[in-house]
Amino acid sequence: MVATPLLLPSRTGNIGVLQLNNPKKLNALTLAMVRSLNNILPQWQSDPSLRATLVLGQSAQDAQPKRPAFCAGGDVKSVYENGISSLENEDGQRRRHGWGEVGLETADFFREEYQMNYSVATQSSTRLPQISIWDGIVMGGGVGLSVHGKYRVATQNTLFAKPETAIGLIPDVGGMYWMSRLSSIGPYLALTGHRLHANDLLYSGIATHYIPSEKLPSFYSALQEATKGPYIYDSDEEEEMEENSNDAVEQQKEPAEIKEEDDCVKNVLSEFHETIDTTESHLCINAEAIEAAFSLDHQTTVEDVIQTLETMDGSKFASFTLEEISNSSPTSLKVTWEGLKRGRELPDIGSVLQMEYRMSQAFMREGSDFYEGIRAKLVDKDGAPKWNPSILEEVTDDMVHSYFQSLGDEHELKLQQTNPPSSKL
Repeated sequence: MVATPLLLPSRTGNIGVLQLNNPKKLNALTLAMVRSLNNILPQWQSDPSLRATLVLGQSAQDAQPKRPAFCAGGDVKSVYENGISSLENEDGQRRRHGWGEVGLETADFFREEYQMNYSVATQSSTRLPQISIWDGIVMGGGVGLSVHGKYRVATQNTLFAKPETAIGLIPDVGGMYWMSRLSSIGPYLALTGHRLHANDLLYSGIATHYIPSEKLPSFYSALQEATKGPYIYDSDEEEEMEENSNDAVEQQKEPAEIKEEDDCVKNVLSEFHETIDTTESHLCINAEAIEAAFSLDHQTTVEDVIQTLETMDGSKFASFTLEEISNSSPTSLKVTWEGLKRGRELPDIGSVLQMEYRMSQAFMREGSDFYEGIRAKLVDKDGAPKWNPSILEEVTDDMVHSYFQSLGDEHELKLQQTNPPSSKL
């Protein structure tokens, strides 16, 4: 197993538990953590005795006095440091960042992270549902680790965002898939990186349940009890598996067909779920304005979005949203908008992740806004990135389209598929 103390996989009864353990960085995902996830997830997904997987961050009690964190994203500072380094190959030639070259963290991190996202998205939602407990900060890569799973549980501590355009990147890890399909709310979140709370997440359907954090220990006990029994295979399934098995791996008992009622955690979640008022959520209150400004069906460009917001005279929402957008890289904004349009037309999560990998690599090339965004946010921390180009009008269509160009067959993202490509959101 690829082990790291920053990820603590364990088994509690018939539940596979993934405990993120990088509290100094708000559980940001390192490459070692991603590799450990890619090692353990396929093992658990092929283990017939497991009934569910549970993904946990830092508890509110452990995080005191700071805000708890599920996962604040990927360790982009480490990627940045790799990207600004002058690495040489065996022939003494400088290696090129941004073209999918194996052995460069600027490529390896995104490639392996997207494989992990794909494993979560294609994990059986009935035989082995994933439950992610969003008890704290959930951003960037933390969203990718959890949002494609079947159950996403918010608490009073949840703070959710996809703020990548503010660091010169894109809201990736499958964001071009689910955000392009989440009415106008998805594009709104993609361009602004606006922070959401539990009531917003329940209103939009991004979260599936709400459980107060003080009730989580009781929930975990009930979950363990509900998953005690093994999955029951009928005689036809047993015969079919025996006929089709040629080796030890194929003899793993994966049912040919699983019904929704076989999901053993659904009733536990329903028992602990509490209804909260979503009518006062930010997304609900501003639903009409969000629809008017951010609909992929009605707006063609980012400039159209801004123009619509500017026509909302006297609107506090419009003023604040324009300020949020102004903090982001113009290139990231335009590439994200194009990615959302393309992502909506792609058939499944795998195809979108392959597109996002091309996009991510373009942002790893020398001179990209990613390096300036990370410098300003995480290195010098001056909060004053100098984007290039500095205004939307200077980001041409040709520049945007270059972020989607092929990396060549050797360096494209190749996903290992064990289940039909889908996403639970």
